[in-house]
Amino acid sequence: MTLFNLNADMAEGYGPWTMGDDEGLLDVVQSANIACGFHGGDFNIMASVMASAKAKGVSIGAHPGFHDLHGFGRRKMNLPEREIENLIAYQLGAALGMAALVGAEITHVKPHGAINNMAAADLTMARAIARAIKAVDSNQIMLAPALSEMVTAGQECGLTVVEELFADRAYMPDGQLAPRSRPDAMIHDPALAVENCIRMLGEGTIIALDGSKISVSGRSICVHGDEPSALAMAKSVREGLEGAGFSPVTLPELI
Repeated sequence: MTLFNLNADMAEGYGPWTMGDDEGLLDVVQSANIACGFHGGDFNIMASVMASAKAKGVSIGAHPGFHDLHGFGRRKMNLPEREIENLIAYQLGAALGMAALVGAEITHVKPHGAINNMAAADLTMARAIARAIKAVDSNQIMLAPALSEMVTAGQECGLTVVEELFADRAYMPDGQLAPRSRPDAMIHDPALAVENCIRMLGEGTIIALDGSKISVSGRSICVHGDEPSALAMAKSVREGLEGAGFSPVTLPELI
């Protein structure tokens, strides 16, 4: 039986403002990426979603981003390597602290938004992120976009790396995610997402926007929790993959 992991970005609200159906998603996914307060999230939301994830047997990861609440961490920032290390270490430390408070455990790190996209194509930046993760907790799994420099940097640093694929995003011919500025960057059709996920996991291929095929080896599938259709998309992807003979597990169980 082929194993897969379904993950979603969560806890991205702030104060009384909520984003996404975290509780609903926790009934569907096997891993939760918890925002650490810089692009979204705060200490109350972090604690609440982590406690729910623990209760539902969902593995928990830190989801650090640029310090950019107004831009939701999706605006590019050109920072020195040391500042990137500090940025990641600070947020991972916060996640570890909140998890300890609710009796949960952080088992992976997945950078968010622009910092993740930039590091996917910039090995120097990716190495800074990997160094920060290793310095804080070398046992963390690095959840990195498939075919990215993040995979290379994590492996160089001696971290356990799981390659991530995206159910609701389109790909460019070089294997990078299509920029959100493009009208075809997001996949909103659950049936198409399921078809793509089955192909990615079963055949090990992605069909890029230009029709070309790209070989991949990822086993974790992401659904973006901030999308209005996130819960329906996650349900469709899980049901579709299970129907095709794949078995869902938490990220640590995938190793």
